[in-house]
Amino acid sequence: MHTELQNLRERIQTCQLCPLSRTRAHAVPGEGPENPSVMLIGEAPGRNEDEQGKPFCGAAGKKLDELLTHAGVARQEVFITSMVKCRPPENRLPTLEEASTCKSHYLFPQMHVLKPKMIGLMGKVAIEHVLGENISLTQMHGKTLEKNNQTYMILYHPAAMIYNQALKQTMMEDFKELGKWIEKK
Repeated sequence: MHTELQNLRERIQTCQLCPLSRTRAHAVPGEGPENPSVMLIGEAPGRNEDEQGKPFCGAAGKKLDELLTHAGVARQEVFITSMVKCRPPENRLPTLEEASTCKSHYLFPQMHVLKPKMIGLMGKVAIEHVLGENISLTQMHGKTLEKNNQTYMILYHPAAMIYNQALKQTMMEDFKELGKWIEKK
């Protein structure tokens, strides 16, 4: 594994920079290839991710796998991670301090090391914290935008399919666009 990426992984796994480190079982650095064309960023690890130390391995992970399969994308082709690397208690939203700490110490450095051509921001938390602005998910989902020489695709979080089955077709179409984008590269 690339030395910088391995160093980040080790720092994430032993991090004590915010209160989330006191309640986690495992930090979840993310996983995927060292030079992915696409990086997917969610909100935070859930219970299963905390137990296993792997991203998107619970119910939302099953939905993500379904979306990727529908798009013709192998999970191993993309780097998958979350905005924060430890599970917030009771699956609450990450605080501004937690998100800022993870973002500056781990997420942005991961983005810099991996240099993905496309970053899929899955859900409102990832969108707002990575882009630093409030973007309407309902208006922008499935679309790409450029910021600071990086291409982003706005996506619903896979868990949205669990809570709102009406979004399934829309989300499948959005991930199909992601698959088409990968094919072109």
